[in-house]
Amino acid sequence: MKGNTLQDKISILLLEELKLVGFRVLCDGDQYINEIPKASLALQNRIMDVKHVISPDQQIGAFIVDADSENEDGYWVCVQVDKYADIPEDMTSLTVPPQTYAMILHEGPNHEIRNSYEKLHEWIMKNNYTRALNKWHIERFLDYKNKDHLKVQLFDTIL
Repeated sequence: MKGNTLQDKISILLLEELKLVGFRVLCDGDQYINEIPKASLALQNRIMDVKHVISPDQQIGAFIVDADSENEDGYWVCVQVDKYADIPEDMTSLTVPPQTYAMILHEGPNHEIRNSYEKLHEWIMKNNYTRALNKWHIERFLDYKNKDHLKVQLFDTIL
């Protein structure tokens, strides 16, 4: 991960390829706030089933804002691995290519993440970047066990 820290605690970062293993959540839009925590708990309870996990105490969410196909629709709750091996049958793998992101840290309840995203999106526009809505966006959950006290890095893909 390479980057420059800018004002308002927003950074521009280049993340290398991410190999992810976990669960895909696919539901109605208003249900993600309920279904993602369920998938997160299921992954936490099954972490020992995933081989080659880099940081077992972190989870990574991945999604495409404007998915081009049904295969890209939804939200992935995963852990990062350094290589794929013996992926459990009920889990999936996802490879996110190297990309450039604008990143902000959200600390607080999950229902306030939207506020952090709004601040990030405003900063992106103000600084003449373009959001890449058809690319993978990442949420790195550093502390996720209490939905009222999350610590999550929000990575919005930019051009």
